[in-house]
Amino acid sequence: MNLDTLDFSISNNVATITLSRPENANALDPKMAKELSDVAIECDENKDVRAVIIEGKGKMFCAGGDLKTFSDAGNSAPTLIKQMAGDLHIAISRFSRMDAPTIAAINGTAAGAGFSIAISADLVISAKSAKFVMAYTNAGLSPDGSSTYFLPRRIGDRRARELMLTNRLLSAEEALEWGLINKIVEENDLSETARELARTFARGPTLAFGKVKSLLNSSLDNGLETQMELEARGISDMARSLDGQEGIEAFLNKRKPKFRGE
Repeated sequence: MNLDTLDFSISNNVATITLSRPENANALDPKMAKELSDVAIECDENKDVRAVIIEGKGKMFCAGGDLKTFSDAGNSAPTLIKQMAGDLHIAISRFSRMDAPTIAAINGTAAGAGFSIAISADLVISAKSAKFVMAYTNAGLSPDGSSTYFLPRRIGDRRARELMLTNRLLSAEEALEWGLINKIVEENDLSETARELARTFARGPTLAFGKVKSLLNSSLDNGLETQMELEARGISDMARSLDGQEGIEAFLNKRKPKFRGE
């Protein structure tokens, strides 16, 4: 895959996506949004991918949308932004609905769409120095990138409104306390920590991970009985899968299961 704004590789069932516009603070432009959409579809369709890492190159994770690109577009800016948002949203939708767990490794500031990408991931690991800020209304813009969906689900409506309306800057420690991220590590340990977690996922029951994601994504939209019916169907489907059968047999025989993602 020929990419200009991302580094993308697959190794040992782990896909690594690196936002690679460090000279522009990894800000999203139309090409990066389109390339994110392309690699998300590749990760979703490629059965060799059983975990995904999203990280940033350089000192920042992602500064959000490239405002200079918006300004240069002049009167065409609304059209350009709509196309960009559409591509970004396709990417986030694929990452959220694919079976493989996604891990965001936040090496520096995550602002605007960078914040949105981070919180849409299944798990977030952050360097101590990372900062998190919505930033949209500072530029007279409203949020995109799934943030109005995921942020209230992660931290509740009150705190989501505070972050979006005041653009409060959160340290990594505050983000952990608020429930936005899962773990803080030293800067030098970030990459290996994310990769070790991804390798663990890649050895796991990929279909079951996907079912967990699907059930949690729908849980706030369904009533109790509907959600329990989805749970019943889900667990019966997993019992039918090869990994489900392997997991049951391994448990009964007191051995470690060997999952294949099938």
